[in-house]
Amino acid sequence: MSQSTEAKPAQPSVAEANEAVRRRFPFDDTRDLEDARRGFLGTAAEGVVKDAEGRVVWDLGSYGFLDRDCPATANPSLWRQSRLCSDHGLFEVTQGIYQVRGFDLSNMTVVEGERGVLVIDPLLCAETAAAALALYRAHRGERPVSAVLYTHSHVDHFGGVRGVITDEDVAAGVPVFAPHGFLRHAVSENVYAGTAMSRRAAYMYGAALPKGERGQIGTGLGQTTSTGAVTLIPPTRHINRTGQTETVDGIRMVFQLTPGTEAPAELNIHFPDHAALCMAENATHNQHNLLTLRGAQVRNPRVWARYLAEAVDLFTSASDVAFASHHWPVWGRERVREFLSEQRDLYAYLHDQTLRMLNQGLTGPEIAERMELPPALERAWHTHGYYGSVSHNTKAIYQRYLGWFDGNPARLWEHPPVEAARRYVEFMGGAEEVLRRARRSYADGDFRWVAQVVGHVVFADPENAEARELQADALEQLGYGSENGTWRNFYLMGAYELRNGPIGTPTATASPDVLAALTLEQLFDALAIRVDGPASWDADITVRWNVKDGDPVTMRLRNGVLTHGTETGSTPDVEFTLARTDLRAVLLGTLPPAALTARDDVKVTGDAGRLTELLGHLAAPDPDFAVVTP
Repeated sequence: MSQSTEAKPAQPSVAEANEAVRRRFPFDDTRDLEDARRGFLGTAAEGVVKDAEGRVVWDLGSYGFLDRDCPATANPSLWRQSRLCSDHGLFEVTQGIYQVRGFDLSNMTVVEGERGVLVIDPLLCAETAAAALALYRAHRGERPVSAVLYTHSHVDHFGGVRGVITDEDVAAGVPVFAPHGFLRHAVSENVYAGTAMSRRAAYMYGAALPKGERGQIGTGLGQTTSTGAVTLIPPTRHINRTGQTETVDGIRMVFQLTPGTEAPAELNIHFPDHAALCMAENATHNQHNLLTLRGAQVRNPRVWARYLAEAVDLFTSASDVAFASHHWPVWGRERVREFLSEQRDLYAYLHDQTLRMLNQGLTGPEIAERMELPPALERAWHTHGYYGSVSHNTKAIYQRYLGWFDGNPARLWEHPPVEAARRYVEFMGGAEEVLRRARRSYADGDFRWVAQVVGHVVFADPENAEARELQADALEQLGYGSENGTWRNFYLMGAYELRNGPIGTPTATASPDVLAALTLEQLFDALAIRVDGPASWDADITVRWNVKDGDPVTMRLRNGVLTHGTETGSTPDVEFTLARTDLRAVLLGTLPPAALTARDDVKVTGDAGRLTELLGHLAAPDPDFAVVTP
């Protein structure tokens, strides 16, 4: 049987469910549409953003199809959200504050000062950030960048910084502001588990999916991720406490630190002279993730709600507009207060009700199926699960408090996926019988069950073309019905890779700038997580690094573990005396051991080949690992 590579139409049950969504919610409410277009000044004449080699990294016109009526292959609520997010251009938020939206997953905010501008959150890549700044200047004049501010430690809020300033600008006195702990979290998240996160992000954001009615239509938070150069300039000034004030180029700012909310290092900013409040990514026009599907540490909804409550108390009486680094602003003091209060109640409700139910013995999946938002919150468009969801957020809260195990000993030591799949398929009468029954479930519209059960057939026999096709069809239908943009992308990416093979990782976040920002401690840790433990059980290698401008570091591989410390009592197999820059180059893999030992300014004592032997025990991460197949 040949396998189709084409997306298919929506099944009648999905089309009917999507139509029911249209009847359920107030699609005639146009306030968000009016807000999203308010203050529009213009957009770029050139429809695409390219890198230095001419490769397109962002296409402003690729979502033009969203102007059409919602088709049966999309949830009308997500279609509405994606339509709002796809508006691109320069917008005036209030006098002196502007946003460039639709040029990347995130927004770039520009605040005008006495001489130049403060740039807040310069997008994900240098190319889109440069295009955004050029658009601002085309409408407001050639003002220099007086300062840059990162609101938090996620890459789509700092990765484009070299599109707006240079190292020379920083050396000349242009400050780069960031919340306390920013650099540690920014680089560690993108390096330690960065390969796995990036691969899963290919599913979450669907950047490689065809865009269209049967493909990628957005993520709910923005449209997708750009694919240009991810950069980083370390911050030069830190915000360390709530209430801290800073003035740059005549722009007065009052800060609220919000660690442990949407990011481990994050802040909100009040601009008293503008009566404007920047909520970073703590309050946007969707329910956010408590555990992002690409993978991360679980966020704390109780803390998140408390910081939102604090923002209401601190700033809403003096804020005529609230804006964020995604989506569109909210104008009017009462509306700002209502918006932030509802966002606060959203996360508090999910937290408290999940804890109530888990203390009654329900498991994460059971809580997810039972959880319903209060009608007043459900009616608010900005609480809808376009990016986070009630389902996976409640499971995240369960995980935060109780972990992966639900307490049932039958699930304490389950077989891994392939071994379980083979047994399931055998118990169910073989692959042919499973597929026969699954096709009947598919015809009945039970796509969740088809995806679950046929997944076993695929993992038992990944070459079974009929199973792959039916699994792809089921995932596709689930995607068509999803209100959540990242769920849709995951489902459609799964279907796409089952039909066409893996596409890999479109956006790599462990860029040279990010790697260069790692401390020596983080670099040693990054090497340790690459050790092939079983292949290194019998190795015992000690290397000492005498850093000319620092303390010596002893690195030892033993018992399959690479440790490091300042212990100098034992005799190493080899000892190097070298500059810190050379040690960093060795640890980053840009300076091979043979080149190191050939350097006249490097002193080597002992067997230099032992370093080569140690590095040979490191395994390279796989950015193309399988997701929907074994």
